[in-house]
Amino acid sequence: MNERPVALITGASSGFGAVTAARFREHGFQVFGTRRAGGDGLLALDVDSDDSVRACIDALLREVGRIDVLVNNAGRAMVGACEETSATEARALFETNVFGVMRVTNAVLPSMRARGAGRIVNVGSVSGFVGVPFHGAYAASKHALAGYTEALRVELAPLGVRVALVEPSAHRTGIQMVRPRDTMPLYDEGRERVESIIRGQIETGDDPARVSDAILRAATEREPASRYRVGAKAVFAAVARRFLPMGAFERVLEHEFGPR
Repeated sequence: MNERPVALITGASSGFGAVTAARFREHGFQVFGTRRAGGDGLLALDVDSDDSVRACIDALLREVGRIDVLVNNAGRAMVGACEETSATEARALFETNVFGVMRVTNAVLPSMRARGAGRIVNVGSVSGFVGVPFHGAYAASKHALAGYTEALRVELAPLGVRVALVEPSAHRTGIQMVRPRDTMPLYDEGRERVESIIRGQIETGDDPARVSDAILRAATEREPASRYRVGAKAVFAAVARRFLPMGAFERVLEHEFGPR
């Protein structure tokens, strides 16, 4: 059996996933990246589909025998006011960002438990602990992912499986942000302003290699931290959220995302 550690990285066709796959290979991992349709050296895995997840994981385990590290990176983003986001659209976002993580994790866990070893790294966001305006459904999905990861970490520790959450602020990636189908004119100004701010943060953000470094640390450190906040805005937001009164923290959000 191949002695190199095996890493499975979802959503590896671009952004954090692609950079992380390259970084893991540099550090001696046998890396299997996925994307929905497969191709270009990536496995086909649709995190929204039970059948797709099971088929991919079963085939991979037959081929290499084990998965040492799972990086749940696949995700979707939406920018829109809470009121103009339908329950159906929010449900689709949760299907990928939360239930997709659960599907892949549950498919991989039996083999990790059988070996008494493994790492699971979930890629969250600064929106997992900050309710960014006009990012409400996305923030809700990342808050849910954070809560799920926190519980999973405690449950799996006695079984030899370590779990960590990486929460980056905006970095230079090609993440796509969709809008709600039925937008409301009264929210146009705010939605467009926030989308412009976020896109500007992405375009001028830090090198995504910083996030891949954090993911690698979470996958390889003897005792991984529960959370890795990456980027100055993520670190600042975490400190501000912890120590500022809520009214003061809301004023920070208004200053960041409000009218100029």
